[in-house]
Amino acid sequence: MPVLRWGVLGTGWIASRFVASLRASTTQQVVAVGSRSQASADAFARRKGGLRAHPSHEALVSDPDVDVVYVATPHHAHLASALLAVGAGKHVLVEKPLGLDATEARSISAAARSAGVFCMEAMWTLFLPRFDVVRQVLEAGLLGDVRTVIADHGEHFDPPHRILDPAMAGGSLLDLGTYVTTLATWALGPALRVLATGETTASGVNGQAAMLLTHANDATSVLHSTLLTRTPTSATIAGTEATLTLPGPFFMPGDVVVTSADGSRAVTWTDPEPFGHGALFHSALEVARCIGDGLLGSPLHTAESVQANMRALDEVTRQLGIATAPG
Repeated sequence: MPVLRWGVLGTGWIASRFVASLRASTTQQVVAVGSRSQASADAFARRKGGLRAHPSHEALVSDPDVDVVYVATPHHAHLASALLAVGAGKHVLVEKPLGLDATEARSISAAARSAGVFCMEAMWTLFLPRFDVVRQVLEAGLLGDVRTVIADHGEHFDPPHRILDPAMAGGSLLDLGTYVTTLATWALGPALRVLATGETTASGVNGQAAMLLTHANDATSVLHSTLLTRTPTSATIAGTEATLTLPGPFFMPGDVVVTSADGSRAVTWTDPEPFGHGALFHSALEVARCIGDGLLGSPLHTAESVQANMRALDEVTRQLGIATAPG
């Protein structure tokens, strides 16, 4: 695959870990960072070393030495950041969620397609070796008729974390819930019906949400996200012949356990790379592979699958009365 020159848009927690992961495990080159101020860009560049620091998002996407932009801005800025990069003719990898809703996700994907540049949501989970194993199990039909997905994602956050800030599109759903709904729609297809209940925090964001999704042929997913408590964050994909279990945290590197329906037999695949967010580089390698093959999107995580997930989340937010757009 080609060695791409990456520009990072944003200087927060995920941007720092993304750069560290690429440098530790790939030959991809991170060459520049852009922020809303020179001071912020300079500080990030000093911490990481060897980066050009741009004082604005416009300057970063205009850098002629940048092939692809990794959008690591807060959720509410994903649309503007992605469209800016696409408008400059840059390939783009956008942190999840691609947009605040299905409309934004569709707009970003359509703009990239029109510009002839690659675009992908950085749902890193789907590109991990762990999920390649899950994919192979599903494609081989080893579970039989898959009827059920059960997944939760719960972490505890304290102020002043941005996830508690409604002005930054905070709440459990876009940060944590998107993992469980992505898993469900990936394994069972788009949600045909959605039932949801939830709780609002004192700051006005969604604190937790319980979701029941119905998919084709009445397959069901039972999902939960919370920022109030730490939960097992495990996942199960169950079929008529066997059950696949992902011990928590299911969205990170880890093992895969497949158990026969009668419980008499089990086999475990042990992850050789159990190093948490150090595995973020797998999504970047998928970008490089696809661009090298002349693709405008990833067959492993298509624009259509992202929009199917966002439509499910949109219905959850509608039922809970959540305004995802700040203000």
